[in-house]
Amino acid sequence: MVEVLNSRALAHETGTARTVLPGRVHRDGYAWLVGGVALVLGALFIVVDLSYNQGKLIAPLDDVYIHLQYGRQIGLGEFFRFETGDPVSSGASSVLYALVLGAAYAIGIQGSWFLAFAMAFGVLCFALSAALTYRLGAVLVARSVGLWTGLLLAVSGELLWGATSGMEVGLATLLVVSTLLAMVREAPSGRFRFTPVLAVLLALVRPEGLIFAIVLMLASWWTLWTHRRGTGVPRSLLRWAWTLLPVLAGVAQLVFYRIATGTASANGIQAKSLLRDRPLFYLGDFTDRAISNLRTVGDIFLGFNDQDFAFPGAVLFCCVGVIYLVFVRRAWRTVFGAMAVGLVAVTLSIATLNTALTHYLRYNQPFLPVFLLFAVAGVYGLTRVVPHNARRFALHGGLAVALVFSLAALPTWAVRFGRDSSSIRDSDVSVALWLTTNVPANATVAVKDVGAVAYFSEHHVVDLIGLGTNGFAEAANNGAGSLYEKLRHLPAAQRPAYVVGYDTVPGPSLEQLRQAGVLEDEPVQEFKAQTPPDVYGRLIIPFRELDVYKADWSLADSGDEQAVPGQLRDYVNVGDLDSEQAHSYVPKMAQVGMQPFSVLDRIGRTVDSGRNILGGEEFTARNLVPGKGLTITSRTEMDKVVPDMQVLVDGKPAGTWVRTPVKGAAWATYTYTIPGNLITGSSARIQIQPPRPLLNPYPVYTSFGYWLSQ
Repeated sequence: MVEVLNSRALAHETGTARTVLPGRVHRDGYAWLVGGVALVLGALFIVVDLSYNQGKLIAPLDDVYIHLQYGRQIGLGEFFRFETGDPVSSGASSVLYALVLGAAYAIGIQGSWFLAFAMAFGVLCFALSAALTYRLGAVLVARSVGLWTGLLLAVSGELLWGATSGMEVGLATLLVVSTLLAMVREAPSGRFRFTPVLAVLLALVRPEGLIFAIVLMLASWWTLWTHRRGTGVPRSLLRWAWTLLPVLAGVAQLVFYRIATGTASANGIQAKSLLRDRPLFYLGDFTDRAISNLRTVGDIFLGFNDQDFAFPGAVLFCCVGVIYLVFVRRAWRTVFGAMAVGLVAVTLSIATLNTALTHYLRYNQPFLPVFLLFAVAGVYGLTRVVPHNARRFALHGGLAVALVFSLAALPTWAVRFGRDSSSIRDSDVSVALWLTTNVPANATVAVKDVGAVAYFSEHHVVDLIGLGTNGFAEAANNGAGSLYEKLRHLPAAQRPAYVVGYDTVPGPSLEQLRQAGVLEDEPVQEFKAQTPPDVYGRLIIPFRELDVYKADWSLADSGDEQAVPGQLRDYVNVGDLDSEQAHSYVPKMAQVGMQPFSVLDRIGRTVDSGRNILGGEEFTARNLVPGKGLTITSRTEMDKVVPDMQVLVDGKPAGTWVRTPVKGAAWATYTYTIPGNLITGSSARIQIQPPRPLLNPYPVYTSFGYWLSQ
């Protein structure tokens, strides 16, 4: 049950009876002090950016330019179209922030001022967040807790980096704190008027914000339940319905994605989720990778590594703070519980992304106020066991040490910010401006880092990672072969004439496209990162060289051609996701965890995609004539260890298929005829299995395609 703090009862304990009254402004200037410190430091980070880039403002992330591109398009009336003329896409990870940028662009904040607005807006939101964090801590615990939490947030290099970057971090942080403050103000009355409205904005600013908003919604339900007798059933139901607003906002967003793009899953989730970032999903593999992310995040939260996310031991004090506030102090127990559960839920959800650890835990940064409030409350709670005359010294002395650690790390974060922005200038921005003057204006360009190129170059851009361009995320996650198939199935006029990319992750390497002749061997232009890395050899970019290649699509359809006996009935193009889906194609891997990544290869004037298989495959053949023999023609690179495999048709044995490998060839062509009596309908489920499915050695081969003829 939510209880209002008794100011008189706590006056002796905190010395700040007035600050514990929700909604009452305490005019002591501390909120202005905390907010002013945050504002000044944010401005200094922008000055550092300018000093690293010869007086030009450059974003420290390529992702910033993705937001700016969506914002500009919205401002031009192209609602969530990454490129003019393209369909609506769901690559903007923050719907609300894209709309804010769109509104700014529409009212005339354009050109170089557009990035300046994004960064200044983030700094302003950060300063307000720090001031409101002070208020939150003062209301919920004590004025001293609020002050220390606000100060630690204001000097947090981690959050300064994120809020000043031009991403949605500052806005998301402000909405986290604002929603909590609104809840604290409205909880005692049992009537939530503004909390659900702010929770809607929180739900739209980040997917993690939706999770946090739902947890707060559930906490508000408990509060409404405890007030049901004094409120009455009809009024309680109305108030309960109003609290559903954040869920409805989340559902509306998914419905919009579904209607506009054909899938309810945002492009960012398709590209980054551990549930979808590999060809086959294995629960054990997913669990192992997610727990590995959690371990690393826990280590960073502990504060004993080189990332300087928080002061040393912060996560331990955070745990103590949760225990103290939830189980020792009865006041605001529901709110504290919701904050703790929300923080854990957000951390768990972020751990399911393959980008969970990138960009200095950017997805966790908006929830740093909650983390720090618990950590400071943990120190505060520990001082309660200290003799009364030493409590103040223990509290302020301990937190002063934490502040010193944060201040010591602050210059490092400023240097990181400048280095990161210069890295983006070195690579993505330089490439974009080079394309503007060296590539025909009507040429389509495919890019692995799409933000700056799309924003600056004004060419039509295809996003190979799949954030801005629908349908490419799954192809990129499957490998080079599937990515090639996705590109070649574009209308001929829209196929990229140039490809900008690198051979490291994220996304597949471009090496196989070069080897197959789809890209020229040598780049048209090389852009080597000249920014000196940090003392640990790291840069914000995932590559050391970003190259521009000219593409050649003259052999784009050559892989489909294959001579077959009789009349061709069906064709399964292995590696082509659309063909695989149409034929219910499934790689049957002999070992859990093995992935059938797609590949690209070439013989002569034939370029084809395929998959690396350990075990077997199955698919459905269609358009068949019942009772007539079916010949399977395969394009395969077989391993010599196990060339023989069992063929089943609709679960019935059809014999053994021996495919003897051909030395020195990327692939060879093999045929096998299934008796007509096994073809009983217009479709048949074909299974090609190892002779001993359980035991090693297994068939190891690359499958490029199956042609079925009668």
